[in-house]
Amino acid sequence: MANPAAAPKASGRAEGSAWAPFARPAFALLWTATVVSNVGTWMNDVGAGWLMASLAPTPLMVSLVQAATTLPIFLFALPAGALADLIDRRRLLILLNLLLGALAGGFALLVFAGLAEVWLLLAFTFLMGTGTAFMAPAWQAIVPKLVERPQLQAAIALNSMGINVSRAIGPALAGLLIAAAGIAAPFALNAVSFLGIILALYVWKPPAEAPRTLPPETMAGAMRTGIRYVFQSGPLTATLLRAVAFFLFASAYWALLPLIAKQVLAGGPELYGLLLACLGGGAVAGAVVLPRAKRVLGPDRTVAAGTLGTAAALLVLAGVQ
Repeated sequence: MANPAAAPKASGRAEGSAWAPFARPAFALLWTATVVSNVGTWMNDVGAGWLMASLAPTPLMVSLVQAATTLPIFLFALPAGALADLIDRRRLLILLNLLLGALAGGFALLVFAGLAEVWLLLAFTFLMGTGTAFMAPAWQAIVPKLVERPQLQAAIALNSMGINVSRAIGPALAGLLIAAAGIAAPFALNAVSFLGIILALYVWKPPAEAPRTLPPETMAGAMRTGIRYVFQSGPLTATLLRAVAFFLFASAYWALLPLIAKQVLAGGPELYGLLLACLGGGAVAGAVVLPRAKRVLGPDRTVAAGTLGTAAALLVLAGVQ
């Protein structure tokens, strides 16, 4: 006869497992679809950077591609977060993925026809970045609905792992595709990659939410609340300032990497994709050693060590001729 006390212990271990969220079909489906879509997004980024390096191979124009990708995050993060709190997130995500898929497909056709120009590429990149900026808060808000509360930390960690895995796979595939099938290929496959996440979101039925007892908040009111919370939370303000100070300078590497690969290292799209894939591989390796580093150094010293390591790598890169 089985020991009845053993079952709760086994269940507890399963609930606490790093892989436990995959036992939830909704999480596994959306996680897989998101990884595929992120692979497509990284392929798109490689295609955009390499295309600009071919159309206008100057540091300013190539760096504008990275600026057009990230600027929407700063411009629209606040309204995107407010919007995600005010409307149906599942419908918002489906709509945004449909629009981004259509945009990527249309631009792939323009590139294939040889009609892509510098400012058209920048406008396309900005619009894709805008869609991503509006998707991020909505996606982060639905993750807690996919798993039980004890599994939430593991689900967040698995989402981060999926992003890093896609960073390692997408650029390498894009470089090979550009060399084998032409510059339009990564844009076309990015458009196709949205189909999986659209289907997954359509199939997923979120749990019913309790009816609102208060009148709905306005967009402006939600944004004011968010700003007030940031300025009244010392740790959050410090984290945001630290992030801005880091990425403002560290992003120079991403911005100029196409020119480094093409002009400094005399390589092709395969090399550019491989360099970006190394970033993803490093992120995966960092995620593996991060828990141990935080136990030994603590979170603040771990961030400081990572910042100094990045600065050292950039100094070495600056000396490459």
